[in-house]
Amino acid sequence: MTRINDNYLKLQAGYLFPEIARRVKAFAADNPEAQIIKLGIGDVTEPLPAACTEAMRAAVDELSRRETFRGYMDDSQGHEWLREAIATNDFQSRGCDIAADEIFVSDGSKCDSANILDILGSDIRIAVTDPVYPVYVDTNVMAGHTDAANDRGEYGGILYLPATAENNFTPPLPTEPVDVVYLCYPNNPTGTVATKETLAGWVDWAKANDALILFDAAYEAFITTPGIPHSIYEIDGARDCAIEFRSFSKNAGFTGVRCALTVVPKSLTGKSAGGEDIPLHGLWSRR
Repeated sequence: MTRINDNYLKLQAGYLFPEIARRVKAFAADNPEAQIIKLGIGDVTEPLPAACTEAMRAAVDELSRRETFRGYMDDSQGHEWLREAIATNDFQSRGCDIAADEIFVSDGSKCDSANILDILGSDIRIAVTDPVYPVYVDTNVMAGHTDAANDRGEYGGILYLPATAENNFTPPLPTEPVDVVYLCYPNNPTGTVATKETLAGWVDWAKANDALILFDAAYEAFITTPGIPHSIYEIDGARDCAIEFRSFSKNAGFTGVRCALTVVPKSLTGKSAGGEDIPLHGLWSRR
């Protein structure tokens, strides 16, 4: 008999954004005169930039000619020319020691932030800022890293780090043992940015506690204040404790096209069941 993953039964509802859309649609139908400010999924409102559509047309034209047709890539990381451009322009230009072979082009940072759990242990404890992008929590529920939810919708086994007006939406460092912490800066949903001092505090904490930071930088293109880090790798020591997720959909405006990248430094390791240090880069490259 086919067995189901019972952890899915812990989920409180469907994925948050479709649920919001359903409720908005029902409310609008019952209240046709209401002026609704939608706080669901943030989609684009303008067409794609010409640079993107022209590049897409050129790529399709290449696929239509025998002499320029390309099938599968040589490896799973993405085209080398693209990874080289990303390493040079998005990381090395900001002083980050990130090489092209540490970059993995993918079909979305949402997918990567979930799939990364496949290479982590089954008994990890995670911490999230609160409020939080729901994918971080839901995927850990489905992976079996939590207990059931309480009346407030909080899951046992997750450490919630409050980001409130009282602490200027800057969550405190964990005071309990955790293995993995999710950080998103600029933050979704609060919009808060993290200073170098804030991120340095997180890196120092992670290294001191043998913890892993999963850093979601999907909104880094919207940083305009000088001195605010666009990448956690602008912080010394981050290569040894952090994985970074990036999305092309925000800065290029093509949500739904599914194009992103993940950075896994070669110096980053995790412990096997036998206590051996295992490079996470090699495990992620097998995905």
